Amino acid sequence: MGETCDDRIDLLVIGGGTAGLVAARTASSFGARPVLVERDEQPGGDCLWTGCVPSKALLEAAADGVDDRAALARVRAATADIAPVDSAAALEADGVRVLRGTARFTGPRTAVVDGRPLRFAQAVIATGSRPLVPDVPGLEDPLTTDTLWDLEELPARLLVLGGGPAGCELAQAAVRLGSAVTLVQRAERLLPRDVPDASAAVIAAIVADGIDVRLGASLDRVDGGTAVVDGEPVRCDRVLVVAGRRPNTAALGLGAAGVAVGPRGHVRVRRTLLTTSPRVWAAGDATPLPQYTHTAGMNGAVVAANAVLGLRRTIDEDAVPHCTFTQPEVAAVGRTRPAGGDRVHRVAHDEVDRAVAARRTGGFTEVVVDGRGRVVGATVVAPRAGETIGEAALAVRTGLTVEQVTSTTHPYPTFSDGFWNACIAAYRSSLASGATARGVAALAAARRLRLRLS
Repeated sequence: MGETCDDRIDLLVIGGGTAGLVAARTASSFGARPVLVERDEQPGGDCLWTGCVPSKALLEAAADGVDDRAALARVRAATADIAPVDSAAALEADGVRVLRGTARFTGPRTAVVDGRPLRFAQAVIATGSRPLVPDVPGLEDPLTTDTLWDLEELPARLLVLGGGPAGCELAQAAVRLGSAVTLVQRAERLLPRDVPDASAAVIAAIVADGIDVRLGASLDRVDGGTAVVDGEPVRCDRVLVVAGRRPNTAALGLGAAGVAVGPRGHVRVRRTLLTTSPRVWAAGDATPLPQYTHTAGMNGAVVAANAVLGLRRTIDEDAVPHCTFTQPEVAAVGRTRPAGGDRVHRVAHDEVDRAVAARRTGGFTEVVVDGRGRVVGATVVAPRAGETIGEAALAVRTGLTVEQVTSTTHPYPTFSDGFWNACIAAYRSSLASGATARGVAALAAARRLRLRLS
């Protein structure tokens, strides 16, 4: 980066993960002069190096029936194939200056990167998060999503601590690649954010795969090759901890910039993603917003538009989809548990022709519809549920009614027929009762009368 950049930084982006990459590139496309600071050797963040890309590559390899060494080699190949898109060279080509180092605020408009002073007009905190490791006696050097990918082969006996999306995905991949897996979850069910029937479907699937699932359980201690779970010894070679994450904000000097954080270290933001400092914004896992790559990307776009163009775009927390990429997949968006006046309509996938043809009938699609007939939430349990949930997210985001969804021609046969058919069921239900039913009956009666008189 040239020496003059220190005085000409329109937007200082701290962190080269998804939120930072999108913010910097979008700012450049608006004609701004962004500088991105990344402390790791290469940009890309958790999604590329330790999260979405490696975990999905591992799951696909496990489904293909390769062994664990080949699967981990595929993971490295996948990250290597994608890395050039997020590289410093690619960013420079897009008009983003890149600095390697660790950034720290020294004032409301100043920062240092490894001792080098910088002055900026505005800044974005996009420093992401890191795995949270609980304080358990004897739990030394556990595997996390940061270190799992350094292995050449998986442990013969693996204890997975945490039954959220990442824990379920990695446990299923590991058992299919030959590890004996015990999954320990403190909550009374897996995937507690999802509806109970979705959790039950995943539990049934991974138990059928051979995973020993311990619900409502705690890891008491680890003693050599033995973990003690609620007083019972469980043999294991390694413990993989996927029990939450914490934001990377502690060493940023946020107080000097006037940026406030919450009790868990998340940066406090308004709906516009502006922090308590008038020139500093935040995006992605550094905030208390949902910790998904797609959320981080949208955050980055919102920040760039607001910071560079002076807009007041806000985030939408009601239409944020999430997906667990187990087999079956579980995806959801919006209000999945009905509120007052909502109606729930479910289609079992033994009524979806594509699922019947593929012999994958164990899932379901459920839509939640409000009193005005709008889709306000959905849950899908099916192969490729993550591909279906996008349409449901669009419906929730734009306030589409079930009538509008059903009047749109959909391709047949697909697994996403479940969503369409659930909306059809909801629409037919509305036609069968209330003012709509009375109106339909009146129109039909008038039509019959005109035909008799003609």
